[in-house]
Amino acid sequence: MNILLLAPHPFYQERGTPIAVDMLLGVLDRDGHQVDVVTFHEGRERSYNNVTIHRIKPWIKVNNIRPGFSCKKLYCDLFLTFSAFGLLRRRHYDLIHAVEESSFVALLFRRIFKIPFVYDMDSLMTTQLLDRFPMLSFAVRPMAWMESLPIKRAQMVAPMCDDLADRVGRYRDGGVVLIKDVSLVKVDDDSEQGDDLRQELQITDVKIVMYIGNLERYQGVDLLLSSFKVLCQSSTDVHLVLIGGVWRDIERYRAHAMELGLQGLVHLIGPRPVDHIGHYMKQADLLVSPRIHGTNTPMKIYSYLHSGMPIVATDLATHTQVLNNKIAMLAAPEPQAFAQAMAVLLEDARLRHELGQRAVAYAQREHSYERFVESVRQLYPPVNERPEDVA
Repeated sequence: MNILLLAPHPFYQERGTPIAVDMLLGVLDRDGHQVDVVTFHEGRERSYNNVTIHRIKPWIKVNNIRPGFSCKKLYCDLFLTFSAFGLLRRRHYDLIHAVEESSFVALLFRRIFKIPFVYDMDSLMTTQLLDRFPMLSFAVRPMAWMESLPIKRAQMVAPMCDDLADRVGRYRDGGVVLIKDVSLVKVDDDSEQGDDLRQELQITDVKIVMYIGNLERYQGVDLLLSSFKVLCQSSTDVHLVLIGGVWRDIERYRAHAMELGLQGLVHLIGPRPVDHIGHYMKQADLLVSPRIHGTNTPMKIYSYLHSGMPIVATDLATHTQVLNNKIAMLAAPEPQAFAQAMAVLLEDARLRHELGQRAVAYAQREHSYERFVESVRQLYPPVNERPEDVA
């Protein structure tokens, strides 16, 4: 099958959607599909056998394009549309695979070129906009109507979590393939490289609470710091390590930690290679996900589960469609409750071990890489097995 894949983000970067696209391309490549990818100019190169990367060429280059809605992203989306249009005029494609907001571009091309498209749905764009711009709440209905258009007219929709699948089901009766994210780390590989954080940070003989991910406000880092301050009032042998983020956010949260009187106890160490994350997780006593906005499940949750380390997460739909109290500890998204949940687990080694063991079993059963491949192949059967059309 000849596929045009629209990836409206920097590629490749080690964060949620680009990682998921890379995994998808890996399956399509091995299964013999021919794929042209149109993506942004930012990002590291990746090598495939049957995949060609086409980067946009904006008139004025913009850098540091962050997750979520932004004027930079809209600007680059315009050039992505031009680049994809040129490819469609020159080449034949059986299908367009549209990630995130590029589903609107694919909807336009469906009308012009009569080519069906698959909507790869990683989040609700309406929710993203309202989280960032609450003053737009007056326009919820027209925004929801616009968002429904590609859902209704796509040949298939591929949401990445149960909550999105339920919302898609409001607009269509079938043609939905749930492609859940999976763990990205080899937590059982003793050869995995990475630094000894306790030695690097000189924090031996203390417990480590660890957060991994970007430092966008929707991730709840402000909640985490406030909760950690409460925790430190009763626990003196615990440090907080945050891995990830861009340097502007890192400096902002370092300053905020100092304002809270947490200097020396909070360590923002910046981004680290994905291949090392499993090694870092093993050094933690507790993993946290304080996310406060959104409904899609953070990709890190699947790696958290697979690590075997205990988890504390906010008791919100973004987590509860995957997590429950048998495999994690859920807490209300407010400082006292989140701090109390961390304290309970830090004080109970047996409970930490039980939650971790149940989490590993769940991750291996429900969120393995093999399950991911099976889901992708429901959309795109291998070339030597596929029917004439997408399932």
